[in-house]
Amino acid sequence: MSAPSSDEICAMRITTKSRYGTRMILDIALHGEEGPVPISDIAKRQGISEKYLEKLINELKKSGFIKSRRGVGGGHALARPASEITVGDIVRALEKTENLAPCSECGECNRAGQCMTRGIWIEAAQAMMGTLDSMTIESLLSDCPCR
Repeated sequence: MSAPSSDEICAMRITTKSRYGTRMILDIALHGEEGPVPISDIAKRQGISEKYLEKLINELKKSGFIKSRRGVGGGHALARPASEITVGDIVRALEKTENLAPCSECGECNRAGQCMTRGIWIEAAQAMMGTLDSMTIESLLSDCPCR
């Protein structure tokens, strides 16, 4: 197998960071009404390692989505209302990009100026992020049979 091209290196992907981060925030929103949610509880319910969740929590805390409390009765809670957090916000915080191709962000593609497909990737990324921005944590919970 050959090494990834520069297009593959910088391309936007919805990685486990975004998928697991979204699941974690949904779990906190669902179970956090009675107080902070321990990471061990989230890990058990979601089938994700505590160590991986800790990394995601740190990134989401820096981005202002989660707040934490240490000690007895400690855990994690949403730092903002579920109605004000979109899946797009989470993806941007964890992926650090919203581009599907490196055309405009990484500067790795030396064909960006003459590329006939560049507009396609930019438009597709905008459509994807528009869809993710339309989905709030609150709306996902209201559509969930888990309530």
